[in-house]
Amino acid sequence: MKRTTFTIAGLGLVLLGALAGQWFHGSTSETDREAFRTLQSAYEVIRDSYVEPVPPGSLAASSLRGMTETLDPFSVYISGGRMKQIEESFSGSFEGIGISYELIEGPNQTDTIAVTTVLPGGPSAEAGLRAGDRIVRVAGEPAIGWSHQKIRRRLKGPQGSSVSVTLRRPGRSASLERTITRDTVPLETVDAAYMMGDRTGYIRLNRFARTTHREVTSALGALKDEGMTRLIFDLRGNAGGLMSMAEKVADEFLVEGQLIVRARSRHEQYVGARYASDDGRFQEAPVIVLVDEHSASASEIVAGALQDHDRAVIVGRRTFGKGLVQRQYDLSDGSGLRLTVARFYTPSGRLLQRDEKSRDSLTTPVDTAGVPDSLRHRTDAGRVVLGEGGIVPDRIVADSIENSYRRAVTRQGLVRDFARRWADAHTDTLRRRWKQRPDAFATDFALPSTAYPAFVRYAAEHGVRAGPEPAPVAAAGPSAQAARPASRREGEAVESEAVESEAVKAARSAIETDIKAYVGQRLFGTSMLIRVRNRIDPVVRSARQSWDLAQKWAARYPIPGE
Repeated sequence: MKRTTFTIAGLGLVLLGALAGQWFHGSTSETDREAFRTLQSAYEVIRDSYVEPVPPGSLAASSLRGMTETLDPFSVYISGGRMKQIEESFSGSFEGIGISYELIEGPNQTDTIAVTTVLPGGPSAEAGLRAGDRIVRVAGEPAIGWSHQKIRRRLKGPQGSSVSVTLRRPGRSASLERTITRDTVPLETVDAAYMMGDRTGYIRLNRFARTTHREVTSALGALKDEGMTRLIFDLRGNAGGLMSMAEKVADEFLVEGQLIVRARSRHEQYVGARYASDDGRFQEAPVIVLVDEHSASASEIVAGALQDHDRAVIVGRRTFGKGLVQRQYDLSDGSGLRLTVARFYTPSGRLLQRDEKSRDSLTTPVDTAGVPDSLRHRTDAGRVVLGEGGIVPDRIVADSIENSYRRAVTRQGLVRDFARRWADAHTDTLRRRWKQRPDAFATDFALPSTAYPAFVRYAAEHGVRAGPEPAPVAAAGPSAQAARPASRREGEAVESEAVESEAVKAARSAIETDIKAYVGQRLFGTSMLIRVRNRIDPVVRSARQSWDLAQKWAARYPIPGE
């Protein structure tokens, strides 16, 4: 680990010297020059006098981190390796083999690479990989117990290069050899776009990258062609991204001339405002936006603009509260600085930036009593909205799992693990019956009646009791077996206990839906996982109960006088 750190940081010494030299020679302030001389003296003292030799790059990287730590929490120094990952996320593509994966425990209690999704038409799909495959060797080297960093390093690579992999496929005794030719792989920002019934469209957006506006408008067009007359736009878990993409996405829902966002800064080049154009593709129909405590930055620009103009009903939980505009500065060694250069304000004048000290209360209800007038703002229709605390939804929904049994098994990842094992055991049947029929799977697939009792036994074997108040009673594995009373026959007493547990009974439908969602992901990707989960999602349920309000707001939009 230290070796990696020093290798990355070692590139930074020349960088620090170049920055400091530019600062020293370019500054007209004696205070600035004196500060640099102090920094230079400290560096020389540490280099010459410390008890052991200090890798020079570590001093440079530490200095840069120290500089940014005195600023706000979002102004940071970024290593060269991390910068490459960030650029891929923003660009919307990378060069690799086109899979997503998870690490699961193998037979020797070491992690195995399990393919969760394969990009349709991508390099791995062309080579014949399937979701559910285990990658056990890469270029002849055993791929057991690898870290995420090593996996990315060995599987990603330049377009046109090749990598050989050895696969173990559920239901097959013999291993499979495949050669994958790497290519440019898109990183889509729209996770799901589908129709919920005859009229309601649904779009889930995971971040704002360079491809986002194109993806969203394409999804809107496709859903309108399928008959969409109202939309649920899901920004939960969306931590932000490119401000320009947030502005363009918001523009799709607002009429010409309405303010989307305003930026203020001591630097003139970052001061400005963005207004909606006349090109919006969804300016009239009802819209509901879903948010949570992980919706931040660019997501809050979109949700804030639509809330302030009374264009959409916001449903969910209070957002993260990041009202900062940042710019990323690329440095000569491949590392970078991400610095706050401005603050953004919603159309009503709200600064959404939240006090770091109060982030532990993001999911608690907001008491508006006693809020100072300076933090009270009004929408176009005159509704009061608050600043400096993220966006408070128009309808707040707690997303906690109420059932104690489901909460216990979900916390330990047992539903996902059981679903993977169940899909492995039935993979051929599943593919033959459902692979080419996603809509039929979403509506018609049901687990056999034996699956849930089998799950309850599996959970018990991994330490979750099936009694009135389920709770972990032992660690997973052999120790869990030893923890159970010796008088129990394997499975029998556990299943009997499950029958007596109201929590287990009540959890059945939701857990079966969770299992179905993971099976759907195996067959059809992330979109199906979301689509199935939405059937029991309390936030989605609340949104679907809010159409009367959304219709009312859409009918009066835009508010006269704006």
